[in-house]
Amino acid sequence: MLHAALWQLNADLARHLQDHPFVRGLGDGTLDRQAFARYVAQDAFFLRAFTKAYALAAAKCNNLHHARVFHELMTGVMDELQLHRSYSVSLGINLDQVVPYAATMAYTNFLLRVAWHDSLSQIIAAMVPCMRVYRHLGQQLAVSLRPDHPYKAWIQTYCGDDFGQLCGRLESLLDELATDQSAVRDVYRYAMQCELDFFSAPLDDGPSSRQR
Repeated sequence: MLHAALWQLNADLARHLQDHPFVRGLGDGTLDRQAFARYVAQDAFFLRAFTKAYALAAAKCNNLHHARVFHELMTGVMDELQLHRSYSVSLGINLDQVVPYAATMAYTNFLLRVAWHDSLSQIIAAMVPCMRVYRHLGQQLAVSLRPDHPYKAWIQTYCGDDFGQLCGRLESLLDELATDQSAVRDVYRYAMQCELDFFSAPLDDGPSSRQR
């Protein structure tokens, strides 16, 4: 299956993500609270762009079933944003006044550029890494859960069945609609790198953006 082949091709970046200081701190609960607050704000900004990319993908569908799947995926993003809203209260952040980091802008600009100008298969390939990365990290970090874990809700969300089903739906669309070609590989790889930059930004207030 294409989604599995692309994930395997980018196993090096997946390992870097799993070993990332932000992810390690998230897993063992030692992540600085302010770094997590910065992450939540940036992720809320990102998810709004992710929703737009889903909508643009749905608009390019000639198949009503495919469009319906994208609608379901947009609903899933709305559920994620509810998690962020709950965090915003406890962390004292305003999700409606987020100033995006360079890494966040690089990622969202890339996604929306692909969604506007490229093929449906490329759009899906650009979006799958975010879903697969979060699913993978959620499952990996679940082994370290404890009753008093400060980031328990985050881990449970992304290791849970609901998110797993959404991830599977998007990967199934990739397998159905895309073929293994350089354009698909390139956007998938770039999105994986964007994930790395995205997790780095809350630790150092944002690395310089990468250009596609």
